[in-house]
Amino acid sequence: MFRADIQGLRALAVLGILVYHLGLSPYRGGFVTLDVFFVLSGFLITLLLLREVERSGRIDLVAFYVRRARRILPAATVAIVGTVVASYLWINPLDARDAAVDGVWASLFVANVRFAIDETDYFAQDDLASPLQHFWSLSVEEQFYLVLPALLLVTVLLARRTRRGARPVTAMATVLAVVTAASFAWSVHASQVSPQTAYFSTFTRSWEFGVGALLAIAAPRLVSRLGPAARNGVALGGLALVGVALFTVSSSDPYPGWLALMPVLGTGAVLVAGSGETGPTRVSRALGVRPLRTIGDASYSLYLWHWPVIVVAEQRLQRDLRPLDVVVVLGVTALMTWASYRYVETPFRHRRSRRRGQGLALYPAALGIAVGSCLLAVVAVDRGVETSAPAIEVDDVETGPRGRDLSDDPVVALVEASVKQARQGAPVPGDLRPGLRDLKGDTADLGRCDNLDPPWRLCRRGDATGEKTVVVLGDSHGRHWIPAMEEVTREAGWAAYYLVKSQCTPVRVEGVLKGEDGPFEECADFNAWAMDQLEQLDPDLVVVSTTAASRLWVDGAVVSDQPTIDDEVRRGFRDLFADLAPLTRRTTLLVDVPSRTTRPAECLSRRDATLAACLEEPTARRAAASATSIDVARRAGVDVVRTEQWVCADGQCPAVVGDMVVQRDTGHLTTVYSRHLAGALGKRLGLDRRGSASR
Repeated sequence: MFRADIQGLRALAVLGILVYHLGLSPYRGGFVTLDVFFVLSGFLITLLLLREVERSGRIDLVAFYVRRARRILPAATVAIVGTVVASYLWINPLDARDAAVDGVWASLFVANVRFAIDETDYFAQDDLASPLQHFWSLSVEEQFYLVLPALLLVTVLLARRTRRGARPVTAMATVLAVVTAASFAWSVHASQVSPQTAYFSTFTRSWEFGVGALLAIAAPRLVSRLGPAARNGVALGGLALVGVALFTVSSSDPYPGWLALMPVLGTGAVLVAGSGETGPTRVSRALGVRPLRTIGDASYSLYLWHWPVIVVAEQRLQRDLRPLDVVVVLGVTALMTWASYRYVETPFRHRRSRRRGQGLALYPAALGIAVGSCLLAVVAVDRGVETSAPAIEVDDVETGPRGRDLSDDPVVALVEASVKQARQGAPVPGDLRPGLRDLKGDTADLGRCDNLDPPWRLCRRGDATGEKTVVVLGDSHGRHWIPAMEEVTREAGWAAYYLVKSQCTPVRVEGVLKGEDGPFEECADFNAWAMDQLEQLDPDLVVVSTTAASRLWVDGAVVSDQPTIDDEVRRGFRDLFADLAPLTRRTTLLVDVPSRTTRPAECLSRRDATLAACLEEPTARRAAASATSIDVARRAGVDVVRTEQWVCADGQCPAVVGDMVVQRDTGHLTTVYSRHLAGALGKRLGLDRRGSASR
């Protein structure tokens, strides 16, 4: 069934997500337009199945899946293979390998499961996105398409067997209503307790398809009670509701849940208003204008290609897109969309075969091509980054970077030796710890106390029987010290608590997450909770470890200019140390580690890479922020533990020390290297077996 207004809706939805992904949108909630697609899919598929039931009294599952194969598989397969090839050619090998693995999941239409298992944050600003991450929504759709026809077929058969002569539509509506209600209830719950997983879940999204499916059944009755003016009003109200969602929903909100009602019901209103047989409404005619209809026709191909083009371009350039870059990206996206729609999508969709088996053969054929291509890319990357060079040892060099004797401290001496070896272009050691492929997920385990979302928990770690207590207070830069602190506290016989939350500094400032235009309120709630825990714990030692904020909320506005941030951070550290003074016997500032400009995984995995390619000077901004924190701490009488000597030597920071990768990204220690620093850290903190802490 063709409806021009539906094609217009598709066009607006795909353009909304395109502008959002380009970072050009004046709205915060561009991702809600995906819900528009879900409702449209549920509506159209159910409408087709209803007509088949009314015409023949049954549902032909084979014919349905053949149509879906022709519609979905060819263009999706070309997009997966093309993206994997482009990733292999133009982005970092390890990221290309991840893209190829994602391609396998996407080929099986379970990409949403992959990203949910990995706890991928769709809205993360610092993590590199997969070029195939957008396949999560296509996977959700295909999983729904796999189940819905079979479910409705069973419903029709049971309805006719149990109540002879009864209309199966009533039974279908009942089953859909139950499934929709159950999915919506789960969506509300899961979006609160596990928002990252809930975002990708088929179970939290099924109700959106269900609403569309129910409207396909109910729309004729609903619209029959509306006159032309009312239909226009309903359609306008529906579009307005989607618009409100675009501008009010943000990435920090629990989603889908209750908030998804806005785009879902808004889309439903437009569908109902356009379902009348008395002619199109003014809104329907506006949505059906040729430009929107043309974009709507090609919306599937546009959705397939826009995201990989953006992501590959950003990762190739290693920066955000600039205006000229955006123009090029849009041009490439338009070209790929046209080629996909003209030469792949349209020919296969309109191809007819007398033998239904040929249509079903598309499934194994597409799967074989896509999966085979992805596995070949994985093998090619693995062979390209293999090396057998030995680990760096102190005995490999006679003097340090400046020709002086190496430090008496073995930890510092190994850093100095590694810097000197890197300057000489030494090869990358073969058995790195952790392995390059493991860097992305190499974070300290917090178990039940990961503090991602409330309610937050307090977990006793370290030596659980210890009589003295240390608390680590910080953000993700406090978390990366946990492997070291676990070694230190178990050896010293101290209990440990880790009150750390990613992107949430304990410094008394109001941070603003990238992409947001208001304060990170959940961080303020967490810090208040953390202070309550400190008051109850009465710790012997509080270790503060945090990084500097780059955007702050000051006097009702977002500020990012460095002088203002420096002043606010200085005041924030001063207030933090003052707040901690009456709650603990001793406070120590564990200075933030120096940061890099390039991720170790990127430079170490380059073809024919040497350690020289990963030798960098620490960034000036992090160094300045650390200097500020040190100055405030000393003025407040707070102990200071410096860290640059454990990461850098002679003004340069190697990516590898010995056989250990120092940082998993540009600023976080790996768990292996953090554990390696346990002895040095414990000594500087003054913890020993007698359960005391010297000043």
